[in-house]
Amino acid sequence: MSNTQAARLRALIAGGGLFVAPGVFDGLSARLVERAGFALAYASGGAIARSASLPDLGLLSASEIAARMASITEAVSLPVIGDADTGYGNALNAARAMRDFVRAGLAAVHLEDQTFPKRCGHLDDKSVIPTEEMVGKLRAAKDAAGDDLVLIARTDALAVEGLGRAIERAHRYMEAGAEVVFVEAPVSEAQIVEIARALPYPKLINMFHGGRTPVLPLETLRRLDYRLVIVPSDLQRAAIAAMTRTLAALKAEGNSLALANEMASFAEREAIVGTDAWLALGKRYATARDAGSSSGA
Repeated sequence: MSNTQAARLRALIAGGGLFVAPGVFDGLSARLVERAGFALAYASGGAIARSASLPDLGLLSASEIAARMASITEAVSLPVIGDADTGYGNALNAARAMRDFVRAGLAAVHLEDQTFPKRCGHLDDKSVIPTEEMVGKLRAAKDAAGDDLVLIARTDALAVEGLGRAIERAHRYMEAGAEVVFVEAPVSEAQIVEIARALPYPKLINMFHGGRTPVLPLETLRRLDYRLVIVPSDLQRAAIAAMTRTLAALKAEGNSLALANEMASFAEREAIVGTDAWLALGKRYATARDAGSSSGA
């Protein structure tokens, strides 16, 4: 049976619009994205690593990432794009990871051409594998996932080999079976424009405040025919700042009353996680059990 979430994402991409996918790292952050009205969410490998108090250096295993991806997709009904890093090894590792990600319920993954272990795409001293090795990895991933995942090919070659070589790699990766291309970390608007001009495919761009890529208006990206914008870490960075402020208040005063207007209320928190619906379900089953016991007496 085909993955309906992958089909939904393909339809969005084919429709020609531009969609922003905020980065999430657990079920709660994903639920908030859906409640805010976004059409997509992005399960960021870096944000997931940092939620385990680890840097984005490929330190989590494929199984750890897949388990977190499953908890994210279970929390929402919208399509989720997952970060598959380098595929966690060679082509065989990538193929196995794709099967894990299909079972996790993702709509898409992006697979990158950094050496393993990778590092955050906006850090220095990256290195990339040979083009032919990445082509083989993409073919293995496509064969393993079939139509059950939208395969996004990411190249980090711009910072290592220059924009021209990154564009050459992107063409090869699309020929290998990818459906969307992702040139990581352009450093100027001119580079963003040139990527759009040179690559006549559905394109994804990674754009967030503080990264190497300038933040452009969505209307500019629409004119350039980008289809997907991922914002990997803004939610997590906002949460870190909010928790830090709350902890400072708790340390100073023993309570967080001074920040009450900045916090979700008790009722809002319970509504987000669906407490009432779960309690109603529990009552339904308890009633059915009690009725069964009475009729058998």
